Amino acid sequence: MSNVTIAAGGVIWRKNSMNEIEVVLIHRQRYDDWSLPKGKIELGETLMTCAYREIVEETGLNIKLGPYIGEVEYFVPDGLKRVSYWAASLAGDQKPFTANEEVDSMGWFTREEAADKATRDSDREILAKFEDIPYDTTALIMLRHAKALQREEWQGEDEDRPLDILGQQQARRIHSIYQVYGLEQIHTSDAVRCLDTIAQLARIDGLTPIITSAVSEYTWKKNKDKAIDYAKDLIKNNEQILLCSHNPVLPRMMEKLTKKIDFDYPDNKLLPGEAWVLHHNKKEVLQIDRLAAPSI
Repeated sequence: MSNVTIAAGGVIWRKNSMNEIEVVLIHRQRYDDWSLPKGKIELGETLMTCAYREIVEETGLNIKLGPYIGEVEYFVPDGLKRVSYWAASLAGDQKPFTANEEVDSMGWFTREEAADKATRDSDREILAKFEDIPYDTTALIMLRHAKALQREEWQGEDEDRPLDILGQQQARRIHSIYQVYGLEQIHTSDAVRCLDTIAQLARIDGLTPIITSAVSEYTWKKNKDKAIDYAKDLIKNNEQILLCSHNPVLPRMMEKLTKKIDFDYPDNKLLPGEAWVLHHNKKEVLQIDRLAAPSI
């Protein structure tokens, strides 16, 4: 049986002066080909963090990931290669391209030009899929807090219940996953288990968390509309936002925010450390990606 090489990459896009969509292709001197930026996954990485790292390494661009596009498979001398792709847009200041060991040239092309110039049919397949997704969106990430102590193990107030050992390990890996989104705001329940989940992420990104009781479990039991209204207000915002809250608050938010989209979320809940990423246009949710909890 042949080996399977796992890799990830992205379609980086921008609008030019004529409001046309342009995407990036790179030239790799080793293969003398034009392709979308991508690379092999490293030990301990998720596919998404691999895509982010490879894009930055190969292009030097400051980017944020958007919706998931899809995957392609093709054969290379070592066997089957499977590559997953995300849409990616520019974020912040940019530096001029500098050639590196793998990439000696980078260019921006219209989608038609890129399809003609790309060496592999698999890249053309991804470019076609890219056109069919809502790539020009903003992300609202709905994260369930990391694993907390069981209620029966804690004698204090429930909102003071901390993360257990697994949850603490998960919290330390949150940044490696969510850095790819270029977060601009972090909102969190005032429960200790939520605050502890996002603390390192906020510190590394230099963000001051917006702490609210509106999305806490105890407020939810008294007035469910507060959390739903809070989420609706975040959707109207044009910034990349992460919201850390609880079950059953998050699933009910999902139901209210995604009435117009056909989305299957198993068991109607998130496990500790899991998240839904809602890609929206400030009016409605257009695509939803689900992220697994950090692997330990």
